[in-house]
Amino acid sequence: MSSRSDYRTMRAIPTRWMDNDAYGHVNNVVYYSWFDTAVNAWLVEAGLLDILHGNPIGLVVETGCRYHRSVAFPETVEAHLRIGKLGNSSVRWEVGLFTAGQDAPAAEGHFVHVYVDRVSRRPLALPDAWRDMLAPLVVAHDAVTP
Repeated sequence: MSSRSDYRTMRAIPTRWMDNDAYGHVNNVVYYSWFDTAVNAWLVEAGLLDILHGNPIGLVVETGCRYHRSVAFPETVEAHLRIGKLGNSSVRWEVGLFTAGQDAPAAEGHFVHVYVDRVSRRPLALPDAWRDMLAPLVVAHDAVTP
């Protein structure tokens, strides 16, 4: 299990009343939304992702999540982010979801983006500018794997 220090950056995401399900905790599908929010917000803020016109774009080809404990409204989730593998045209994003006062993550997840041409949907090598910005988020994969 990872700790906050195993990640490279963090984004706070408040839970919403509608995130809770009939069992009184955040529904599992919301966790995937938090993963997407953490990664894509980072890409936009880094100036790499232009949602409407940018090239390349990332397509998700794999996802996974381990749930360690429940989260419920009105907690704020801290989505900690790192890159487990930086490939030629792919990135394995890894996200640890933490809440205040907890040293262990509530959940750990990953997804793999393959970066493709916006029109042809064929894989593209990541541009050097992207690699330069992504490199500081890369961790030694033998350290921790969610």
